[in-house]
Amino acid sequence: MRISIILAHPRQGSFNHAIAAKVRAALEKSGHAVSLHDLYAEGFDPILTDAEIAASAGVPPQIDAHCREIAAAEGIVVIHPNWWGQPPAILKGWIDRVLRAGVAYRFSEDDSGEGVPEGLLKASCALVFNTTNTEKDREIEVFGDPLETLWKNCILRYCGVGRVERRSYGVVVTSTPEERAAWLEDAASLVRKAFPA
Repeated sequence: MRISIILAHPRQGSFNHAIAAKVRAALEKSGHAVSLHDLYAEGFDPILTDAEIAASAGVPPQIDAHCREIAAAEGIVVIHPNWWGQPPAILKGWIDRVLRAGVAYRFSEDDSGEGVPEGLLKASCALVFNTTNTEKDREIEVFGDPLETLWKNCILRYCGVGRVERRSYGVVVTSTPEERAAWLEDAASLVRKAFPA
């Protein structure tokens, strides 16, 4: 399978980078063709301009390459920290510029403005890995776990991905090496199950 990994964390050597490396190794060991995009390392420009909004608009070569890759991906893995219940701005910009109309979704010809899409992504499964410094119960009780809703309902299923699973690891700032090792093994186990050899 062709699997795209999208990583969004500004610090090289972060636990997000460790997750990406573990996931990539597990996928490659299972025989998959893996593309890893470290958005910060690539200097991805997250700014969507007015000229790019229309589905028929031309896009810069970097964006076109990302669009072609995500459209062809049979699996997607997204890795990022939980910042204010949201992904980092660079990843939001990737969503805006890459998961665009005509690439990730389209509206039917009889759509009269209600915005009910037809998803176009061919990926049958997407996995989202988040790191957090908020206890799980507090994230759910106080904040309602906005990342769960965002990725499952507002983005990936909207774009046609039928199966979406998410893991959140934390509290990272106080975690032990043993906890981090267990989280990495959990991530590898989940990708092996989601994308078998």
